[in-house]
Amino acid sequence: MKVTRGGGGRVVVLVLPEVNLLDLAGPVQAFDAAAHLGAPYRVEYAADTPEVVSAQGLRFAGLGPLGETGQGDLVLVPGHRVRAPAPGELMVSATVVEWLRAACRAGARIASVCSGAAALGEAGLLDGRRCTTHWSLIDAMRRRYPAARVQDAVLYVHDGPVSTSAGISTGVDLALSLIERDHGPELAAAVARQLVVYLRRSGTDGQISVFLQHRAHLNAAVHRVQDHLAQNLGAPHTLAELAAVANLSPRGLSRAFTATIGITPLEYRQRLRLELAATLLAETGLTVEAISARCGFRDPRHFRRLFTTRYGMPPSESRRGPGAGRPATR
Repeated sequence: MKVTRGGGGRVVVLVLPEVNLLDLAGPVQAFDAAAHLGAPYRVEYAADTPEVVSAQGLRFAGLGPLGETGQGDLVLVPGHRVRAPAPGELMVSATVVEWLRAACRAGARIASVCSGAAALGEAGLLDGRRCTTHWSLIDAMRRRYPAARVQDAVLYVHDGPVSTSAGISTGVDLALSLIERDHGPELAAAVARQLVVYLRRSGTDGQISVFLQHRAHLNAAVHRVQDHLAQNLGAPHTLAELAAVANLSPRGLSRAFTATIGITPLEYRQRLRLELAATLLAETGLTVEAISARCGFRDPRHFRRLFTTRYGMPPSESRRGPGAGRPATR
């Protein structure tokens, strides 16, 4: 796959004591998959001790030191097992706190997964920023970091150079969002396909994405068409072309789709396109016309009508305001 956009570079993974394995492995695999597809990501691991034992008992050895980071680097902080600290005690080491502050001052992006947000909070990097964490830690975060604008019912939040995500598997959603910011939705979709998550969920979408819905079935022909649509949303599709992908007749494909997921193939395609459009509106600066074309709508006016019907507001309204995100589906 040809990667044409800039962005990316070192991904420095901060391995904290009692790190949670999935918090680390999920986003790391997303960046590794992007690198294999041509993106210039280089994953490194750093800690303030050369060995760390994970919360699940796996020992990490040969970890690099907390070296210098700067412009172009991404510091990734996976979640770790947190315990209530004693009065005046930090939740991570003072060395880690100062390293995170220095990384931010030097221009590195900082991203946390799940309880990794606690390390950012200890370093003061969440003050005045929108952020999130695992649902079970929301109230504790608000009490300990009153200057942070802690959000609930979201999957991840970007605020300037600092990004945070909710619990565990949302680290993959966050990583895919960062990959999209660096290299565009085509690469993010390709990585999602490698990870068999089809496409990432939007950070502000507390519900299951339409890209993840309607997949809990065993109809291989319908799955093939769903995969094809998810990877080629900008292309025109006729029912006959989709039927060829499924090795069915057009009528047979329509019957299979309706019986399996309750909607027709072209209605399913429209829902995918509108969700992708909502995500691009929330997370990019592309014009409505550019988003319309990228999502396969030839007529921006028709796109605006469909979007308004689906989400209850026009595309321009959905991205308005400092906290604007993806609109709720009607």
